[in-house]
Amino acid sequence: MSAGPAPDRAWITTPVDAGLLRGHLELERTALGVLPHRLPARARRQCPDPNLALMQAQPSGVRLVFRTAATAVELDVLPTKTAYRGGPTRPDGVYDLLVDGRLADRATVSGGNLHTIDMATWSATTTPGPAGTARFARLPAGVKDIEIWLPQTEITEVIALRTDAPVEAAPGPGRRVWLHHGSSISHGSTAESPTGTWPALAAARAGVELINLGFGGNALLDPFVARAMRDTPADLISVKIGINLANTDLMRLRAFGPAVHGFLDTLRDGHPTVPLLVVSPVLCPLQEETPGPIVPDYSDGTLSFRATGDPADPGRLRLRVIREELSRITAERAEEDPNLHYLDGRLLYGEADFAELPLPDALHPDPAGHRRIGERFAERAFAPGGPFAAPTDT
Repeated sequence: MSAGPAPDRAWITTPVDAGLLRGHLELERTALGVLPHRLPARARRQCPDPNLALMQAQPSGVRLVFRTAATAVELDVLPTKTAYRGGPTRPDGVYDLLVDGRLADRATVSGGNLHTIDMATWSATTTPGPAGTARFARLPAGVKDIEIWLPQTEITEVIALRTDAPVEAAPGPGRRVWLHHGSSISHGSTAESPTGTWPALAAARAGVELINLGFGGNALLDPFVARAMRDTPADLISVKIGINLANTDLMRLRAFGPAVHGFLDTLRDGHPTVPLLVVSPVLCPLQEETPGPIVPDYSDGTLSFRATGDPADPGRLRLRVIREELSRITAERAEEDPNLHYLDGRLLYGEADFAELPLPDALHPDPAGHRRIGERFAERAFAPGGPFAAPTDT
């Protein structure tokens, strides 16, 4: 829909700044408004890879949070949508509006820029497009806390926030902050909406404040990501490691162990005693025994993936080997670090889950799979006795 206020109301415009946004690490001022980033500029400068630049700018877990008595809300945005050459058209991203923590409305914004990627060469072109407006009406009367979760797979430049009643910053959440890093599954590339990603679902169940550093295709043990996490205040930290290292064929077994140690060392430099959970990959038959790189496959008219590595090469990473190494490394480190924990990803999504909820493209879960992973993670991590269990009064 086109940008601009609906004409039938007296609107109040509130500037969008860091006081209204959560879930990002840095906010960039632009000619139109503000652009949330999930990595700081220093980290972005250390890796000019355009795919990482795209993924960290897609605001998975980023939301506007404010208190108001408004019954109508409008958000002007300039989205940048992503398309893959030769692939199916992707639906417009979803804006989830929550009232006092409960989903109350959804909206989409058509138009915007279109970023088209050729997955064969990873070249890309961007076609400019118009800004638009996400509109929410018929909200319940009375003062309430509102969250607007931005689409997890669309870069979203926030231009203006309008309401039919004054807005004030919501009070601090007063909840533990959970900082999570992972791959496209954590990013939520195939979730139905931003509150439907498995980290968002787990955070809602556990009542914690989420900072989601899931970067599609880019959970690669990058030192600059570890430093960004080191410098981010958090009460709980998890890192989901492995699948991107296998499907990019980025490193061999010799480099993997030291890279894991280095990443964890950096996290501990800033968070020496915070509960830290290392999560290995969920089940993915495509790469359990076959290394990458993976390539897209449109042979049946839909997007799927296949692995092209040599299963006979013992030095190349595949998921079974990654899980064995992560289990060993965390067990050894836990002897001196009692707040370090390990979770086998197959406990979140395993063989029985694959039989019931197969991976549609051989790599990513569908929305039901996200719900299952989120529920399982909440049960394993946040329940009493889990590594993220809430402290009890003594």
